[in-house]
Amino acid sequence: MPISAVERPVLEIHDVECKYGGVSAVRGLSIEVKAGELVSLIGTNGAGKTTTLKCISGLVRAVHGRIIFNGKDITKAAPGDILAEGIAHCPEGRRVFPYMTVEENLQMGSYLRTDKERVQSDLERLFDRFPILKERRRQAAGTLSGGEQQMLAISRALMSRPKLVMFDEPSLGLAPNIIERTFEIIQEIREEGMTVLMVEQNAYAALALCDRAYVLESGEVVLQGSGTKLLEDPTVREAYLGG
Repeated sequence: MPISAVERPVLEIHDVECKYGGVSAVRGLSIEVKAGELVSLIGTNGAGKTTTLKCISGLVRAVHGRIIFNGKDITKAAPGDILAEGIAHCPEGRRVFPYMTVEENLQMGSYLRTDKERVQSDLERLFDRFPILKERRRQAAGTLSGGEQQMLAISRALMSRPKLVMFDEPSLGLAPNIIERTFEIIQEIREEGMTVLMVEQNAYAALALCDRAYVLESGEVVLQGSGTKLLEDPTVREAYLGG
């Protein structure tokens, strides 16, 4: 890990249940993320991974349990308040604002901030990191390639200066070379000290990258451990890694 973890986890989820209609998508879920960790959630489609991230960010309400961030109960907090507390969500499918320019998308990521000089500094730092975004700063985001939109979505999340950033399926729909670069960027972010919670369909890549992981089935944690340990687990290998 790039920085030492504090004793109390940054994020604690205790016995959380989330429903869509009358159906529980997540049930009795308990996970934790420590400062500086990269934690992955893996599982098949419908396992509750995306719902877990939406529940943390306030897009889906927990009907039971508690979500604690930096010692504060955010279970019933509004999405904007959760973002203000320091949790940024980079959603599945990138979800950039297609008719806004690249720069306007990035500015949307910082809309809660009042430190305008640092916002501009962060913007220029991200343009240095992703020169293609600087080149296309006046271009409508919807005209970018999938890989460029992913770079934009990651940068937009970072513009809020989060304490925890959540990535939902960052490799989905991308070309292999762009997938590799995306994981490199996530690793770089983590090495800079950012705490990361990631949902990823590529179980091998997720486990190889993370400190720890939770395996979800039908909205429940069925296995947990270090990425290395789970890569060697015969059950995980058979179910998620092709044997």
